[in-house]
Amino acid sequence: MQRLLIILGLFVPAAGLFWPWLARIPFGRLPGDIHIQRDGFDFFFPITTGLLVSVVLSLLIWLFRR
Repeated sequence: MQRLLIILGLFVPAAGLFWPWLARIPFGRLPGDIHIQRDGFDFFFPITTGLLVSVVLSLLIWLFRR
């Protein structure tokens, strides 16, 4: 658990520093993400992006636990 917290503690500031480049990655605009725009209403539900992030994080955690 300590190793995971240290890695997350290093990852969050790194993601903040690289945000201008990370914002160009098409997460949130993948096929399967729901985005509804109406007058005065904007709804966004990133189904595909959430599944992809979950799979990647699960693989990373699995690799670190080995």
